[in-house]
Amino acid sequence: MTHALLLSFSPHGKAAQTFKLARALLRDVVPDAQVTERDYGSQAQPPLTREYANALTTPGGLSGSATALSEQLIVELEACDLLILCTPVHNFTVPAALKAWIDHVVRIQRSFTVNEQFEKVGLLKDRRTFVLVSSGNARKGHEPDFLTPYMTAILSTVGIQSVDFVYLPAMVRGAEAVNRALEQAHQQLSVAISSGL
Repeated sequence: MTHALLLSFSPHGKAAQTFKLARALLRDVVPDAQVTERDYGSQAQPPLTREYANALTTPGGLSGSATALSEQLIVELEACDLLILCTPVHNFTVPAALKAWIDHVVRIQRSFTVNEQFEKVGLLKDRRTFVLVSSGNARKGHEPDFLTPYMTAILSTVGIQSVDFVYLPAMVRGAEAVNRALEQAHQQLSVAISSGL
């Protein structure tokens, strides 16, 4: 059975177009999947604390309460074999809610380590991952995009290499533009999910 983790980082939460699209696709393409849904856009994870930072450099500190939330999020990620991240573009990059999740999940000696050449090496197994990206007015290639390379690097850092990006542009350009973007994304995702599972 497929275990899917579906995360929304939009201020619209589960009402976001990307989230509704992902939910519909899971229902249509992988109807028997066990799906865990999280809305971090309307209720973001708290920022890292001084106690968390100290725990990273204290012997035995990584198993204490300071890293409990981080551990919970990593365990949830480890349990899935299909990961779908639904996010808007904010100021050319990831929104604060997604950055907060990343900060908790990307943890040294837990989700990644550093080798003798000082390179980061992922400790999580690879899994099929889709990043659904919505933007209000822009089309890909028409303005700076720091989100795609950043997310590629971040996911690779923890060991996730099998990543597909799906873009939903022009979300504020009216119903026709929204429907066109959703239709194209639906087709792309249907093929990708079907072939990858």
